Amino acid sequence: MKTAQDLVAAAKQQIQEVSLEEAPAAIQSAALLIDVREPAEYQQGHLAGAINIPRGMLEFKMGGSPAFEARDQAIVLYCKTSGRSALSALSLEQMGYVNVSSMAGGYDAWVAAGNPTVTPDMPEFG
Repeated sequence: MKTAQDLVAAAKQQIQEVSLEEAPAAIQSAALLIDVREPAEYQQGHLAGAINIPRGMLEFKMGGSPAFEARDQAIVLYCKTSGRSALSALSLEQMGYVNVSSMAGGYDAWVAAGNPTVTPDMPEFG
């Protein structure tokens, strides 16, 4: 029986993964930067310019929106440590997206390296 780690390892053998050092350039040239973590994780901090599409909704959102229909647009995915983004990259490739990559190490590695993040402005209630 395969574990989640087995599935992630197999996905990483089939996808393009960008290193933390390559990530800023890949992100800069990407049409989409997608954070596949859960909304609560995204609210705590994310990479500037990232949109939040949780992994569980990714295929439905990507397949159901005209904004995402171009299968050749450059897409960079990330999650907390790169497991969910690797699985997401594989899934998007299976859907016909041809320029997808996952950021190695994910959000945790990005933060540990001292790279910038943003948090959304939340309304203040008096």
